[in-house]
Amino acid sequence: MGRASLKNQIEALIMPHKPRVLFLDDEESIRATLPLMLEAYGFTVTPTGTVPDALRLISTEKFDVLIADLNVGNAGDGFTVVSAMRRTQPDAVNFILTGYPAFETALEAIRQQVDDYLTKPTEIDTLVQTIQSKLKDKKPSHGIQPKRLTDIIEQNLDHIVQHWLIEVKKDQEISAIPLSDVERQNHVPNLLKQTLETARGNQPTPGDTDAAELHGVVRRKQGYSIPLLVREAKILLRSIADCVQRNLLAIQMSYLIPDMVKIWETVATELEVSVKAFAASTSDSHVGDDTLASASRVRKGPRASRS
Repeated sequence: MGRASLKNQIEALIMPHKPRVLFLDDEESIRATLPLMLEAYGFTVTPTGTVPDALRLISTEKFDVLIADLNVGNAGDGFTVVSAMRRTQPDAVNFILTGYPAFETALEAIRQQVDDYLTKPTEIDTLVQTIQSKLKDKKPSHGIQPKRLTDIIEQNLDHIVQHWLIEVKKDQEISAIPLSDVERQNHVPNLLKQTLETARGNQPTPGDTDAAELHGVVRRKQGYSIPLLVREAKILLRSIADCVQRNLLAIQMSYLIPDMVKIWETVATELEVSVKAFAASTSDSHVGDDTLASASRVRKGPRASRS
């Protein structure tokens, strides 16, 4: 045992209060060993292997520290537990544990929402020193102001569009249609903005309805089929879901489900309008110049004109 270990154990013996640690990890071997090592340093550890159990413990017991594995059952589940701890016990110190060092870059973006992150395997001396340091220098509050999902999406609109474009170009059938990135994505920001306004309870204007209709008309002229139109909308929903996952700690969780349902319903409604316009335009031999000019204006809105 090194000098650092001996020093930490001596400090643990004279520690006036044994910090309570909630440890979440779905690997049974880690749950069996790490708590014992932490307890040797003066911590009281409650291990658990599932998110529901962790959420139950957070709601019924008091903890000083949370150590949550990043992926428990599903990718990013650790964020859900950290978010619950933030709201229920804001003075607790929160750590994310990950076995994938390559993910550190992404974790760096959320460091202000998580006190620190640890990479598996972690030396026990390093872990103990990190916990003690964060407990000693603990800030009175984390200062996170959760936001509604509509606000989060609005703030990350550019990222959602870029994520959508990347995923669309991976689709062999959709990417086989020869379009530039500008032609393929220009309408998406306008449709997302329309979705957000509707999700916020604002009634759509005739111009909003025209945007969805013209989207269907333009996609027909570009060579899409109705199944591809539907598939493109599904990819957009996945891109929104990716935004939700990345910003989970910043979202006002009490409104997350109804906000998501509203956004999903709005995207489905817009898709229905686009499909109807697509089908109606198919019956015509060509589309009038005025309609195409209007469609072009929708595709070249303020955001697109700067690109």
